[in-house]
Amino acid sequence: MRIDRVKLIAEMARRDIHAQELADKAGVSRSAVQSMRSGKSVWENTALHVANALGLSLADLKED
Repeated sequence: MRIDRVKLIAEMARRDIHAQELADKAGVSRSAVQSMRSGKSVWENTALHVANALGLSLADLKED
């Protein structure tokens, strides 16, 4: 599953949260967050954890 990298980066900036902080909060690896920020594909479950950690739904971050 691909996450819209621009939406993710914008939301992280809005919340002033770095990749490691988001990874810790979501319970995923920092490399998974970095992959999402780079536009690479990740497991749906990983994307769901990150979306939840940001207080968003998966649909909010999903690439159109």
